[in-house]
Amino acid sequence: MSKTLNNMAFIAALGIGFSAAIAAPGYALDKVSYGTNWLAQAEHGGFYQAVADGTYAKHGLEVTIVQGGPNAANTALLISGKIDFYMGGPQGELSAVEQGIPLVDVAAIFQKDPQVLIAHPDAGIEKFEDLAKLKTLFLGKDGYLTYFEWMKANYPGFKDEQYKPYNFNPGPFLADKESGQQGYLTSEPYEIQKQTGWEPKVFLLADNGYSPYSTMITTTQSVIDTKSDVVQRFVDASIEGWYNYLYGDNSKANELIKKDNPEMTDGQIAYSIAKMKEYGIVESGDALDKGIGCITDAHYKKFFAEMVGIKVLKADTDYTKAYTTKYVCKGVGLGLKK
Repeated sequence: MSKTLNNMAFIAALGIGFSAAIAAPGYALDKVSYGTNWLAQAEHGGFYQAVADGTYAKHGLEVTIVQGGPNAANTALLISGKIDFYMGGPQGELSAVEQGIPLVDVAAIFQKDPQVLIAHPDAGIEKFEDLAKLKTLFLGKDGYLTYFEWMKANYPGFKDEQYKPYNFNPGPFLADKESGQQGYLTSEPYEIQKQTGWEPKVFLLADNGYSPYSTMITTTQSVIDTKSDVVQRFVDASIEGWYNYLYGDNSKANELIKKDNPEMTDGQIAYSIAKMKEYGIVESGDALDKGIGCITDAHYKKFFAEMVGIKVLKADTDYTKAYTTKYVCKGVGLGLKK
């Protein structure tokens, strides 16, 4: 269920899941491809919605969603120009800047990263800093090198001795009351509750100071330079798709999600949507009055400073090359909220 990805291994074209694109008759649409970061799910819902209800077509686009997954290579496909947009994240784009790879975030669909830490409900863990009392924290390698370093730098008591590798199986956590586990707000807590009958304690890192955006619309500088109008239309249509998915009839989008990912269930989709709304994953901060997808200089700079502080990024990196505010924060779609 984790969203930790290995995007550097190419997959065969026939192994990629595609969503049906809706084409409006009578005129040629600009063909656009968007690579997601994992198997189809509600966390991708606004993009599927814009395909399903014709929003992309209304904006003159024929959009193919290229599904991610454990062996997907969508980052590499973006860099090589095989797809036009990717569901990136600011750490990846900032690292790309350091390597001279011109990846640019043009919209931030998730104002909050859904990364959580999970604890047993009867272990005396009532607030985020209490997690430092646990004997063990099961974390993926990426989490250990990033947000766990941030936790150690910002909260007393967290230490390397707590770390054990997380193998994307909740079994070790469930068996050990003195342990905690990483997860995604919309996924692991649902699965744990379904398996055990009890509701775990869930702590969203974003609500405790960890500030990356997530579920970006990322492209290359070349696409921005040569197809800026297409970028704007894709961003606008995707934002409208997200409002319609969260507040309108999303049944057709969910059917497309389940078609791409047959293991996805209605129960998981409903849980994910409810949690995205409850925690303000899509709508919080600047997005409340400036619209879904908003990116601000201040927010991006704050995250960059956090990564410099834990030595994940170099202080002299030109972080402004990793994003642009040109296409967002214009209030697009606000009238669709019901």
